[in-house]
Amino acid sequence: MVYLRVPWSRCQGGLRSDEVYMDGFHGKVLHVDVGSQAFREEPVDEEVYRTLLGGKGLGTHLLLSNTTAGVDPLTEDNVIVFATGPAADTRVFGSSRYGVFTKSPLTGIYSESYAGGSVAGPFSRTGYDAVVIKGASPSPIYLEITGGSVRFHDASHIWGRETYQAEDAVREEVGLGGDAGIAVIGPAGENLVRFAVIENDYWRSMGRTGAGAVLGSKRIKAIAFHGSQQRSVARPDLLDSVWRETGSKARTDAGAASYKKLGTPMLVALANRAGAFPTRYWSAGTYDQWPKISADALLSQCKVRARTCPKCFLACANLVEIVDGRHKGLVIEGPEYETLYAFGGLCLLDDIREIAYLNDICDRLGMDTITAGNLAAFTIEASRRGAIDERIEYGDVDGIAELLGKIARREGIGAILAEGIVPASREWGLEDVAIHVKGLEPAGYDPRVLKGMGLAYAVSDRGACHLRSTVYKAELSGMIGPDEIEGKAEVMLDFEDRHTLFDSLILCRFFRDLYAWETLSLIIEGTTGMALDKSQLQRLALNISNKAREFNLREGMSPTADTLPKRFFEEPLTDSGKVLPKRDFDRMLSDYYRLKGWR
Repeated sequence: MVYLRVPWSRCQGGLRSDEVYMDGFHGKVLHVDVGSQAFREEPVDEEVYRTLLGGKGLGTHLLLSNTTAGVDPLTEDNVIVFATGPAADTRVFGSSRYGVFTKSPLTGIYSESYAGGSVAGPFSRTGYDAVVIKGASPSPIYLEITGGSVRFHDASHIWGRETYQAEDAVREEVGLGGDAGIAVIGPAGENLVRFAVIENDYWRSMGRTGAGAVLGSKRIKAIAFHGSQQRSVARPDLLDSVWRETGSKARTDAGAASYKKLGTPMLVALANRAGAFPTRYWSAGTYDQWPKISADALLSQCKVRARTCPKCFLACANLVEIVDGRHKGLVIEGPEYETLYAFGGLCLLDDIREIAYLNDICDRLGMDTITAGNLAAFTIEASRRGAIDERIEYGDVDGIAELLGKIARREGIGAILAEGIVPASREWGLEDVAIHVKGLEPAGYDPRVLKGMGLAYAVSDRGACHLRSTVYKAELSGMIGPDEIEGKAEVMLDFEDRHTLFDSLILCRFFRDLYAWETLSLIIEGTTGMALDKSQLQRLALNISNKAREFNLREGMSPTADTLPKRFFEEPLTDSGKVLPKRDFDRMLSDYYRLKGWR
């Protein structure tokens, strides 16, 4: 182990003890160079906080400021930024989240991802609003970050271990039990699989677009956060009021009750009834076996306990134990809806226990389940079309499990799949079959039915992403009809702006029905002291999203990339015959650009 405490004289721009920053922030960022095993603190200009907040806003600002155009994502010159927001470690419900920002090794553009669990609090208590990591270690290490110091620990003994084992080992060595927040990568990250994730609390994954591979390229197996510094807030009375009102509202909120009882698997039924459940690699919108992979199937076939993050009452996560069959005794948090769609719908698996098994493999190896399931289904299509020699069929769970291992180890066919959908489709001559936007596969909502999701996938700053706007909520709930085009961009942008602020505070998406604009205004005022009305909040959200757009344009992304695969425009769903007419998409996109002030 090497322990470094950098003298203040080397901390360029180090904070003076008499400097005061606005409430809600620690006012400083930690820079770590793992190549030279050095670190320094840097103050943050208060104007950055006022115009971009923390979380996504601060993380994107730091990503732009600390990289140059064209940087290779898997080299020492790329940085990875971990950030919290002003709501972290406060009593605000849904605030147990942190974010990671980097240039994606999968898409070559902006990468953002967020996770809940037990990391955000200890991270905040380090006294840093963000940690910027650059360089590459010559040998495996893990970092221990606390207020004023960084320890660089040898990680050779845990390099190669699966995520659960690695997290346990680091927690034991740090010796602080639950007071430390531990983030780790698995073998997929070590082997630079371009959709490798970062995990904490065993089952909380962050890093769609490959943040785990960026850590792997720097030879960082894990990061442990702990400290004792408290984040100041401007108006504790406002936060107390929001806390009471949110808790009271949640007692009678139907959505909160559903999440606690069923979790995200409840969406399997909703999406199938709407005809928007991607099936047989994006060929159909309903899966005739969907009841076997639904929330009801999970509750009837497995032992399920509701599980929650700190600072939350929703308990939307399911701690699942398989009680019979060949996977008896397997315990996992999940599977979530997106995993059920990716392996269940796309790959035609009809046993929720088998999907949980594949979910567990991905978590242990440290891979994103949405991309993994899409690539498995794409490989099945390639096999059926004779584009590859390997034989694998829909519903072949053991073949898929073997494929996941090959991807993580970069063995055989897994080597090309580890590069992502774009290189694989080119290699196999199936570019017109592959479903992705900017190199990232969509989530479980078919845009031929939920047309607003088509717009959301096209303009998301990290590629096809459902979480930047979650406009599927508006379409499935009847706020605006799925086929309505007039006004769709306005609704989508309203969701997107609000969620941009969620990601900068940082707050859980599942509080979207409980935190309307007025509540967000109170949370921002309560934490930072800034009193902003809706129009000012929207301007703040635009500042943040424009920063992400600036990064993508700097990296060579053209606005023409804001589109969808031709299959969505030209290939009808086999069960409903629906397509997304190109003219309707173009209208929504034009409306969206006009509202954003983009060209």
